[in-house]
Amino acid sequence: MTITGTSEKAAYQALKASDWHLEGAFDAFYSQPQPKSYTDARRLEDLYNRYKDAYADMIMADGITLLCSDILVDHQDIVMLVLSWHMKAATMCEFSKQEFIGGLQSLGVDSIEKLREKIPFMRSELKDDQKFREIYNFAFGWAKEKGQKSLALDTAIGMWQLLFAEKHWPLVDHWCQFLQARHNKAISRDTWSQLLEFAKTVDPQLSNYDVDGAWPYLIDEFVEYLIENGIIQKGQLSDWTQKH
Repeated sequence: MTITGTSEKAAYQALKASDWHLEGAFDAFYSQPQPKSYTDARRLEDLYNRYKDAYADMIMADGITLLCSDILVDHQDIVMLVLSWHMKAATMCEFSKQEFIGGLQSLGVDSIEKLREKIPFMRSELKDDQKFREIYNFAFGWAKEKGQKSLALDTAIGMWQLLFAEKHWPLVDHWCQFLQARHNKAISRDTWSQLLEFAKTVDPQLSNYDVDGAWPYLIDEFVEYLIENGIIQKGQLSDWTQKH
């Protein structure tokens, strides 16, 4: 109940369905579509108007700051990324009316109190591998500048530090230092998505790293950087990798 933010009844049903195995209960819970709560259209409209910009028919930075204050979270809290994912927001620091109202409807909330109560559930979604992957991939398009294909390096580094704080990838700081020292250019969508695969499938000592794998050149250069700087000892790599 603490991790998922669900009711006692729903927690009991998930545990019972998995024969009281906790991991199985999480899988059962996340694979079920969340029941839609009835939302009041007038209340959603009023909420939107509370945050709407004075000069544009959308919620801009000031409105989001007020929203964060109302739900008692910092604007840099990762839960705001999860909320933006629910809203299918196109751009960081703004919500269209359709995005805002549609997102709250999908969460089944129509008041600040209800949204505040959903925060533990939204945090818990980051612990679900499939949802984390979706949120991670969403973050690239959400964080990049409008009209740009790539993500500015400083923005990418900030997002990686935020996201991998959840996944505890031990090499994230080395990766960010490598990019600043050797790359210093914007990040492509391919590099962004492949890094998650690398972090998930290659162990931190790189013992199962395949030099002939289809990794972007930047990830191969990162491995060389780790070895050159003595962060990873070459002896820790697999015999197969060293031969190649």
